[in-house]
Amino acid sequence: MEENIIRFASRMDQLPPYLFGMINKMKMEKRRNGDDVIDLGMGNPMDPTPDAVIEKLVEVAKDPKSHRYPESSGMPHLKKEIAKYYQRHYDINLDAEKETYFTIGSKEGISHLCLAIMGPGDSVLVPAPAFPIHIYAAVIAGANVMRIPIAPEQGFLDRIIKICESCYPAPKVLMLNYPHNPTGVVTDIAFFEEIVALAKRFRFMVINDFAYSMITFDGYKAPSFLEAPGAKDVGVEFGSFSKSYNMAGWRIGYCVGNEQIVKALGQIKGYFDYGIFSAIQVAGIIALRDCDDTIPVLAKTYEVRRDVLCSGLSRMGWDITPPKAGMFVWAKIPAPFDKMGAMQFAVEMMNRANVAVAPGTGFSKEGEGYLRLALVENEERLRQAMRQMKKAMDAMEIQ
Repeated sequence: MEENIIRFASRMDQLPPYLFGMINKMKMEKRRNGDDVIDLGMGNPMDPTPDAVIEKLVEVAKDPKSHRYPESSGMPHLKKEIAKYYQRHYDINLDAEKETYFTIGSKEGISHLCLAIMGPGDSVLVPAPAFPIHIYAAVIAGANVMRIPIAPEQGFLDRIIKICESCYPAPKVLMLNYPHNPTGVVTDIAFFEEIVALAKRFRFMVINDFAYSMITFDGYKAPSFLEAPGAKDVGVEFGSFSKSYNMAGWRIGYCVGNEQIVKALGQIKGYFDYGIFSAIQVAGIIALRDCDDTIPVLAKTYEVRRDVLCSGLSRMGWDITPPKAGMFVWAKIPAPFDKMGAMQFAVEMMNRANVAVAPGTGFSKEGEGYLRLALVENEERLRQAMRQMKKAMDAMEIQ
């Protein structure tokens, strides 16, 4: 037999099948067969992008000059607008030229930054459960990942101290994500101040994924990591246009904070890509400059959906804690259905109820026994999803 000449890098052995891709494949197959699948699996916004943003995109895209290679780190006016945005919302001063960098979505930016600052022999602390890229961007970079349960907050901090005091070499990076995906856990400035103190004490860098910064409920306002005094000395923060402006498919995000880290991100991205399409960058300027008033309306939409979903699940007997931020509900699977595991339960809901959900195990083993339910469908579709799930669960026989 001829030897197979197709061989992959050893890092591929460390990457499990991308669970959300598997769920999405099942969903698309059912839809091709004519099934009406209600998608609560992905945080893929269905609400419209602000009109002004779309109109500017169309206008600029018609200009032939827009189709040349773009400003790779972000147009100067776009960089100035993100600095103004941080000043306006968080009272943070950013050097637009040196402390900001625009990325092809925050996921891409985090991945490339990991390649710039991590390598074999380095260790990274990641709250668990975790959005997959927070773990696997470090794995791809060759680093060792240490997962820490995200709650309770004091336990999380104590665990960081214990690991830093007992491990040699000490961890190089702490990955944060507040408001947290998938659990919806939130925090305050005091917590970030503790993190900055620990980062300086144990000499680790901090990355905060701030994708859900503006999707907050019940009067809660999510703080920026950079609001903590000294935060720019130790880390950076990533943000995204995907959630605040319903621009998920546009692929535009940003990194702000420590000048040296931002520079390292730009250095490695210079070898990988040419930046974001110019028309999208100009549209991003409009979003940052002119669309502050659309964000509270969007957040209220998600809050109403959260209330519908949480109250409905509670009436079905689920133990639910309504999140104060984000676009997901982190739901513990009730007994006796928890016996089958989150993945099998998700498959059963897809097959029996035509409802796509994200099993908690897609966010590391700490997510077993939970589902992440996205708030992207409207209220009536959410109610329909719960009716279909209840009917399916009533018909299931659990051994």
